[in-house]
Amino acid sequence: MTWDRLAGLLVMLALHGAGLFALWQYRVQITPQEAVTLFVNFINPPPPAQQPEPPKPRILPKPVKPEPPPPETPQLVVEAPVVTPEEPAAPPPPEPVVQAPPEPAGPVMLASELAVTCPKRFPPEYPPTSRKLGEQGRVVLWVELDEQGRMSSARVETSSGSKRLDDAALAAVKTWRCSPAMRNGTAVRAAALQPFVFKLEGR
Repeated sequence: MTWDRLAGLLVMLALHGAGLFALWQYRVQITPQEAVTLFVNFINPPPPAQQPEPPKPRILPKPVKPEPPPPETPQLVVEAPVVTPEEPAAPPPPEPVVQAPPEPAGPVMLASELAVTCPKRFPPEYPPTSRKLGEQGRVVLWVELDEQGRMSSARVETSSGSKRLDDAALAAVKTWRCSPAMRNGTAVRAAALQPFVFKLEGR
């Protein structure tokens, strides 16, 4: 390298250094009057103008069809023969009255002995005194039953001759349970005769 080129290069470097030094020395100073704070206000944009609503279509009422008149109801006409004053109307014949046969008064008399209609019956006990005294005999009782078949009353129709034997027969018959008597499908009171024979064995 020649001294001429070296000298030119040094001059260029010196010029560039001087330019950089000058730029570094020049600084922009802002005065206090120029340093003002800027405030930015955001203003809401005006609301969009409301468009008027379109008019609603008018609904016309449907034409009402006149209802047809109701059909005429046929009327029933009842005709009666005209009766002149000279010919009075004959009254209707009276209806026949069916009278029920009168029921017999009092209880129904059974055709058989009372023991036939009494499924639960017990024979009377022979009184011990009558056994010692040898009392025997036949007693007939008149017995009446109510609608449920229970004994309503009992009495001696024919005595055996011994009150002890008669009382034993009455005590026994009052414990019997009988079926009620029926008449036309209805339970009724009934009456029957019931004989008892008291006999000592071996005599």
